[in-house]
Amino acid sequence: MLTRVFVLILMALYQAIASWWEDRQPAPGQLIDVGQYRLHLYVKGEASPTIVIDHSLGGVEGYLLIEELSKLAQVCICDRAGYGWSDSSPHPRTSEQIVKELDALLTQAGIQPPYILIGNSFGSYNVRLYAHKFPQKVAGLVLTDGLHETGMLKMPVQLKALKLFFISGFVMSIFGSILGIIRLLRVCGVFEFIKPELRHFSANKLNFVKRSFCRPKHWITMIREMINLEKSARQVSAAKNLGTLPIVSIKASSFFKPSFFTFFLPLQSTNKLRDKMHVELCKLSTNCLQLEASKSDHFVWIDRPDVIVDAVNILLSHTDLLH
Repeated sequence: MLTRVFVLILMALYQAIASWWEDRQPAPGQLIDVGQYRLHLYVKGEASPTIVIDHSLGGVEGYLLIEELSKLAQVCICDRAGYGWSDSSPHPRTSEQIVKELDALLTQAGIQPPYILIGNSFGSYNVRLYAHKFPQKVAGLVLTDGLHETGMLKMPVQLKALKLFFISGFVMSIFGSILGIIRLLRVCGVFEFIKPELRHFSANKLNFVKRSFCRPKHWITMIREMINLEKSARQVSAAKNLGTLPIVSIKASSFFKPSFFTFFLPLQSTNKLRDKMHVELCKLSTNCLQLEASKSDHFVWIDRPDVIVDAVNILLSHTDLLH
C-alpha cells in the first residue's frame, strides 16, 4: 500500500515539475487581459480578411492548420478560456460568454475585421452566434462538421447516455492529468496510436496541441462546456437566419471511424442525428455550400485539413468579400 502511495506521489510530482517547466517557456502568441483573466492569441500571416479559428469542445486543433492557412491570409488562433495557454474563466462556458470573450480578445489585440470564422464542431455554435451578434464584422463562415441545435436538443436516449459517458471520462482524465498519467501517454505516443493520422503533422505542431491535454484545467473546461451544451444550443438558436452570409459547411463521412475504440458506440444513431443537423446547417444562409470530407471522421482538421483550406479559398474568392 505504501509503495502505491509513493508511486502516485512521484507521478504527481513529475507532472507538477514538467508543467512548471513548460509554463516557464514563452507562449507562442500574446496573453491578453480581458478582465480578471488572460486569453492567448496566436497570429500568423498578413493578408486580409483575417481568418479566426474557434476550436472544437476540448480541442486546440488550429495549430495543426495555421501554416497552410497563413499562406492565404492572416490567421488568428484563439485559445478559449481554460485551454492551451489561456487562463480559466470564472464565467459559465456557454456560447454567449465565449462569443463575448472572443470579441473582447480580438478588439483588445487590434485585429481588424472583416473576419472569416472557422468553427470546428462545438466551435460552429460560437462562430454562428458571433456572426449573428456582429454581422458587420464577419465576411464568411466555415463550419467543420458543425452542430445544429435542433438535433442536439432532441438527442435520443442512447446519445444522451453517450454524453454522460464522455463526461465521466473527462472526470477521470482530471485525475489522470494531476497524476501525470496523460503526460506519460503523451511521451509514449499513445495519442498517435489512437489517431494515426496525427503522425502527418510535425512534432512542434503536435506539442502545441498535446500540451493542453496534460493540464487539469483542460478537462475541467471540457466538462463545463459539455454540461452547458444545451444552454449554448438554446442561445445559438437566435442565429438561425444569417441572410446571404457566405457559408461553407463541411460534412465528414462519419462521426467516428469504425474501430476497436468505437466498437461499442452507437455509430448508426450518431450518424443519423448528424445527417439531420447538416440539412439544417445548409438552411442558415441562402448562400451556403456543403463540401464532403471523404474518408474523414468528425476530426476533419486531422483527417482532411485540405478540405478546410479549400473551404477558405472558396470564401476568399467570393465576390461579397470585396465589399
